Amino acid sequence: MTSTKSAPVAYPFSRSKGLDLDEAYEQAQKSEGLLWVHMPYGEPGWLVCRYDDARFVLGDRRFSHAAEAENDAPRMRELRTPNGILGLDAPDHTRLRGLVTKAFTPRRVEAMRPRVRKMTESLLQDMTALGSPADLVEHYAIPIPVAVICGLLGVPEEDRALFRGWCDIAMSTSSLTAEDHVRLAGELTGYLADLIADRRAAPQDDLVSALVEARDAEGRLSQEELVNLIVFLLFAGHETTASQISNFVLVLLERPDQLALLRDRPDLLDNAVEELTRFVPLGSQAGFPRYATEDVEVGGTLVRAGEPVLIQMNAANRDALRFCSPGVLDITRDDARQHLGYGHGPHHCLGASLARLELQEALRTLLDGLPGLHLAQAVEWKTEMVVRGPRTLLVGW
Repeated sequence: MTSTKSAPVAYPFSRSKGLDLDEAYEQAQKSEGLLWVHMPYGEPGWLVCRYDDARFVLGDRRFSHAAEAENDAPRMRELRTPNGILGLDAPDHTRLRGLVTKAFTPRRVEAMRPRVRKMTESLLQDMTALGSPADLVEHYAIPIPVAVICGLLGVPEEDRALFRGWCDIAMSTSSLTAEDHVRLAGELTGYLADLIADRRAAPQDDLVSALVEARDAEGRLSQEELVNLIVFLLFAGHETTASQISNFVLVLLERPDQLALLRDRPDLLDNAVEELTRFVPLGSQAGFPRYATEDVEVGGTLVRAGEPVLIQMNAANRDALRFCSPGVLDITRDDARQHLGYGHGPHHCLGASLARLELQEALRTLLDGLPGLHLAQAVEWKTEMVVRGPRTLLVGW
């Protein structure tokens, strides 16, 4: 076991466009112990790339999210913004998570499948009516999760476009200015204050009304927590799933053997979604840092109390010590569901069941409705964003 630190390595390793995973991650997996890295801003930290190490840190309560606020945390942009529920530890995290968990149980999510399927079919009809080629991102991938999460929360349909612009700013890794942050925060909190007031005056069958009741009648969260929780749900339930719909389609189009197999065997759809989640490197860099609250050994390295750990989920999902031929997409893979795409432990993604449903129905409708689906033009990629994916994906049929 070692705790020796050499000069920190610049991280992220590569900010190239596309879905390739930098070879430096594989080298880090093969090296002894963890890698000491520094991001553009903040203090250095330990980078976790191996599957077993990542799962260990994710599930161990000796690693704190809340301590990030007390430190010069590793980050991509100079300006620091609150992480909402992601920046909390138990018991506050447990309390707030419990308020929304019931809305995302597998049974409740499954009951939404007919409505989501009808939505995807309608969007596909609208897109094909535009003629070939069409932008899959704009006309299909983004509208699906936006409509689903806004419907759950009770955001009026005419207001949904507002959140796309706000989300682009919030998910950017470029240097967000203080003025940008103040404007974004002001617009969001102003809008949500009006929405909360509307639900307080006339409750409806939606999640915002339920959270307002928990605030007013039960006192289970503060007004600030109420607003932050709604913001988190809107952002988390939109950008990641929209990006993955486009990513999954592109990866399948680039691997015609897997696409043909999925068309021939639609029973593989659920497993294909899991394997695609494992295979596609969604995050552009390691996620939120976790701080050791005491000395802990991780992967042969002694992480001292007060040191941050960065977990690279993409690399963990491509760990050859855990998955056979990890760099190969295999929709028949038996252990595909063991990926860490939705995290693990107390902060496991509470919307995982909903994301799975949306991805399954998005692919099902697309493959059933467009047997001649193909890429019509070179992909335009997002840049300086927290998640990877096409900015535009022109497809024909």
